[in-house]
Amino acid sequence: MYMIDIDNTIAQQPYDGLQVEQLVKNETMEILSISLAKDAIFPSHTSPKDAHLVVLEGSIEFHIENQIVNLGSQQHFSFSKKVEHWVRALTNAKFLIIR
Repeated sequence: MYMIDIDNTIAQQPYDGLQVEQLVKNETMEILSISLAKDAIFPSHTSPKDAHLVVLEGSIEFHIENQIVNLGSQQHFSFSKKVEHWVRALTNAKFLIIR
């Protein structure tokens, strides 16, 4: 029988500044759940791998290479590794980083 493990981390993650939870990490991929309260900032950083950002709730500004990408609920954006970027929440927002 297959073991099913349901995780409620995303639903329970509070809107309190910046919150980062690692949902999955193995040799091939990592999934992070990010929660940002309205006007909170995920400071400038780079990703060690090419990554995908999937907005679950709310809206964000994704700042990368002198561009601002506005993303809302259920939108997806891909970006390259080692490119500096930062994020600001326009509303309370939750998104996944898959890399």
